[in-house]
Amino acid sequence: MPRGRVEPPPSSGTPLDALAAAFRARTIPHAEWTHTAHLRVGAWHVQRYGADKTLAMLRIGIQRLNEAHGTPNSPTSGYHETITVAYVRLIADFLAACADDEPLERRVERMIAGPLGDRAVLLGFWSQPLLMSERARREWVPPDLAPLEGCG
Repeated sequence: MPRGRVEPPPSSGTPLDALAAAFRARTIPHAEWTHTAHLRVGAWHVQRYGADKTLAMLRIGIQRLNEAHGTPNSPTSGYHETITVAYVRLIADFLAACADDEPLERRVERMIAGPLGDRAVLLGFWSQPLLMSERARREWVPPDLAPLEGCG
């Protein structure tokens, strides 16, 4: 492939390594930066770096990808701290409960087929007004409906 040429856009069928590389290179097209893509990228990072380091990496990576897409990281759009923290924790809990010998791709498929694959899953933990608040976008806000657990 000639230098500078962009790889074909990643999809849900893209191997995790390739999707994570596209995320880090900020080449995932906006239309393909879906809930499923977020989960797959998050799981890849959690598996390799653990939850704490992943959170730091995703904070920066998501904001940079948003910028590449022309999406402002503002009080009303773009990066959302509470949602990112919540999913990193839930993904880490899910992966920790899986058998170590199960391939990561298979674990991620099961994760997406379960409750975490539902975009509304966090509304079981947060009221919508709180989760969508400027404060929750800016900083971690604990859930107001139920403890953050039990999605595995």
